[in-house]
Amino acid sequence: MYKTILRPLLFLFDPEAVHYFTFKLIRRAHNLGLGGVFRNMYQVKNNSLERELFGLKFPNPVGLAAGFDKDAKLYKELSNMGFGFVEIGTVTPKPQPGNETPRLFRLKEDSAIINRMGFNNGGVEAAVERLKVNASLKQGKRVLIGGNIGKNKNTPNEEAVNDYLICFDSLFDVVDYFVVNVSSPNTPNLRALQEKKPLTDLLQTLQDKNNLKEKRKPILLKIAPDLTDEQLLDIIEIVAITKIDGVIATNTTISREGISSEHKNEMGGLSGKPLTKRSTEVIRFLSEKSNKAFPIIGVGGIHTAEDALEKLDAGADLIQLYTGFIYEGPQLIKDINKALMKRS
Repeated sequence: MYKTILRPLLFLFDPEAVHYFTFKLIRRAHNLGLGGVFRNMYQVKNNSLERELFGLKFPNPVGLAAGFDKDAKLYKELSNMGFGFVEIGTVTPKPQPGNETPRLFRLKEDSAIINRMGFNNGGVEAAVERLKVNASLKQGKRVLIGGNIGKNKNTPNEEAVNDYLICFDSLFDVVDYFVVNVSSPNTPNLRALQEKKPLTDLLQTLQDKNNLKEKRKPILLKIAPDLTDEQLLDIIEIVAITKIDGVIATNTTISREGISSEHKNEMGGLSGKPLTKRSTEVIRFLSEKSNKAFPIIGVGGIHTAEDALEKLDAGADLIQLYTGFIYEGPQLIKDINKALMKRS
């Protein structure tokens, strides 16, 4: 029904407006008591789907990538669609509006999206308030949440570590793991933090703070698909030095190779099917060159169950959806989990 009726209707309108409309629609449906209907339609529960990674138990390996529920407003409702975990954010210390609109573009011919949102969010404290109820629930009842953290646009790179520390401290009690985002192409100069020295310093500072906690939380790094092999080798070394818990591969790309859409020249990060091959290449490179030294969450261009299995076979331990979820709907989550059950 989603692909034949709902998606063609939604795709007639502005992408960002549709995003907020869809949020309201999903929330309204749950307020009317339809949460159980979503769970019956899309959730798949089976012991073979469970994964244990960096001290956390995931009910299934299919998560929602950051960027969809930036402000932690819909994580419970989205989990009812079958996700094993939900990553909120990217959040920043202070609220910020992001870049000027229009800033979100569908490339329907390529099954892709270009965004230049610019970390638009209501600030970390607002997200914390929305996550407190979930954090108070017993394991098995609550949604497993990742907190994707970044810096404010006006914070210079030399002071960026302070923004990440603020978000880390604020979210610590209400998320299950952290993701350090230095790979978005939509905040000026942010990707410069992926260079070896500033990235090592940033991650080590967060890790030192983490290790002072009574019980530390996993810290992962989200990287760009546009890194060279030499830079990817640096990432492997940085993970070993700082002893962070894993890598998310990959964020959106600035490449436009093979894109045919009229929007191909829009500035921003490209996601969707054109990213499928490159993100898998990065996953395989990191897994093989590190000798599987750390967990990898694979994301980028997953539009079918076969795409998901390919990521896992390349070395990913978990996967995340974003653009594939928008184009294929929640049935994709169910299809992936069913394929994993069949394989097991």
